[in-house]
Amino acid sequence: MKYTPRLKTKYQKEVVPALMQQFNYSSIMQVPRLLKISINQGIGGATGDKKMIESAASELTMIAGQKAVSTKARLSISNFKLREGMPIGVRVTLRNEQMYEFLDRLINVALPRVRDFRGVNDKAFDGRGNYNMGITEQIIFPEIDLDKIPKIQGMDIAFVTSAKTDAEAFALLKEIGIPFKNK
Repeated sequence: MKYTPRLKTKYQKEVVPALMQQFNYSSIMQVPRLLKISINQGIGGATGDKKMIESAASELTMIAGQKAVSTKARLSISNFKLREGMPIGVRVTLRNEQMYEFLDRLINVALPRVRDFRGVNDKAFDGRGNYNMGITEQIIFPEIDLDKIPKIQGMDIAFVTSAKTDAEAFALLKEIGIPFKNK
């Protein structure tokens, strides 16, 4: 028996019919879907301390459930003591089952743990149906042990959808369960 994530079955059984009715699509293939989730973490002090990259990579690997890769500087900037090719951050791209599992944990476990949480910003769409959000502390994820982290850092999460417009992407993410702010 093959395991399918809870949000994937919710997408197929609830979200697709709701979006077909809302936007009057003629085919199921026109319904927008979530393609990937990219998590990016820039490490500011990585130029002075190499161990920060290793600890950030291990933390992001625990959060995402997939091995994180370090990102390297493309050009040298002398004011920041930065050389071309130096590691300056970590990133991971999630697709398929791992993407739905991460999204489920983000919506149901991590976001409710944010202090004074009133919903995520609904203005962070890029015009092409993609959504970006920032998290200020990685400690909202239960996989992170507060005693073992050297420094609290944030991360950027990008949701890439197949939607053509921001309205379609907003409807998709809202139906999936992302808690947007009430106007």
